[in-house]
Amino acid sequence: MSEHVRIARTRREILTDCFCGFGSLAFASMVARGEASAAYVNPLAPKRPHNPVNAKAKSVIFLFMAGGPSHMETFDPKPLLNELHGQTRPAEFGEAKYQFIAKDAKLLGTKRTFKKHGQAGIDVSDLLPYTAQIMDDVAVVRSCHADMVVHSAAQYQLLTGRVIPGFPSMGSWTIYGLGSESQSLPAYVVLPDPHGALEAGTPMYTNGFLPAIYQPALFRPGKKPVLNLELPKGVDLATRRKTVDLIRGLNEANLAADDSEFEARMSVYQTAFRMQTEAPAIFDLSNEPKETLDLYGVGQEHTDDYGRRLLMARRLVERGVRFVVAVSGGGPGDLQWDAHSDIEENHLRMARQTDQPVAALMRDLKRRGLLESTLVVWGGEFGRSPEAQGGKGRDHHNLGFTMWMAGGGIKGGTVVGATDAIGLRAVEKPYHFRDIHTTILHQLGLDQDALSFMHLGRKERLTEIQGQVIKEII
Repeated sequence: MSEHVRIARTRREILTDCFCGFGSLAFASMVARGEASAAYVNPLAPKRPHNPVNAKAKSVIFLFMAGGPSHMETFDPKPLLNELHGQTRPAEFGEAKYQFIAKDAKLLGTKRTFKKHGQAGIDVSDLLPYTAQIMDDVAVVRSCHADMVVHSAAQYQLLTGRVIPGFPSMGSWTIYGLGSESQSLPAYVVLPDPHGALEAGTPMYTNGFLPAIYQPALFRPGKKPVLNLELPKGVDLATRRKTVDLIRGLNEANLAADDSEFEARMSVYQTAFRMQTEAPAIFDLSNEPKETLDLYGVGQEHTDDYGRRLLMARRLVERGVRFVVAVSGGGPGDLQWDAHSDIEENHLRMARQTDQPVAALMRDLKRRGLLESTLVVWGGEFGRSPEAQGGKGRDHHNLGFTMWMAGGGIKGGTVVGATDAIGLRAVEKPYHFRDIHTTILHQLGLDQDALSFMHLGRKERLTEIQGQVIKEII
């Protein structure tokens, strides 16, 4: 499969890619003659997907439940776990490596109750009463697994496909492959939790070795996600346009063919100008009907923050933004879905903040005709352990956990895979993070092999090694 079509920019690529090399030399020559404006091609311009027939989704909203939500308290009931509560794990279930749990730890039953919901009768716990109402649109994957049991490495793998920093996120890969349909907003947006940064930090969201133009825009939490959108006093649009044009002309006169940072800066100036002229209304939620605000829980104590951010996510994809990450959980561990000390207190609190907004997003996308073209993904970097930590908590657990997808061509009302009888290990149709990534790319019409980038002499891709599409849910 050929490399994804793009303009080569580095000297290595000029020498190794005969199809793009002469184009880069010509571009550099035109820059030297002051003709860069005519030759410049916006790398964020919309691109044709590799496989248009598969391209059911145009955009992605990733609902990142940071810290690791427990599958046993949400979508994966384990009656045997309750029966074995307080006992050590039976030998037939095998070994497991945890970060904090001792080998002689006792199994911890759940206090949650499960009921079947939707036409397919999908089990959902009483922790998520709002999400339970939209299960006919959701495909639950109960057999996810990953490689790492510490937050930072697991978060890197979830977002970038690697367990170390320095690699592009799936959001950056997506806009590298498809560009953006919005001229006045960033192509890729991260909506962080107001409590602070996560263990993996900003690198898990960024462009890695891809050109800087593919980096995300990190919005601020709160009611003003972008500062300085208003024009300064005494400055009108015509004057601001002249300033931006002057800056662009000066930048183009000094643009080098392999300077992706400079190119990204030029693009940012243009986007910033368009945001000043078009975007302020997008960030003003007061123009939403009260019914919509109430649907998301905006103005309510527990749901106001995540409700605002998910309503913003809908407004962004509605206007052509390609990829949005909406993070639930930030700062110290207990402010994430990181229930080491008390699974009940932690998950009741985190679910209370997110359950209503998540269901509202799904309903809102569907009634606006956006769910068909928007892929929604829910999950964290791992799950929680069947054993107790400190009596009431659960430790990190990467051997088996749950994620779900909806919209964008996903078959709703579906459950695929299973963990064993105590939720320890994915045993039926196990799917790795690389399979989640491959399925996301597939629904966007992107091929995991064709979507590649030459880095240090090697063609890199999101999935590293071959992932498989989760065919049962599409």
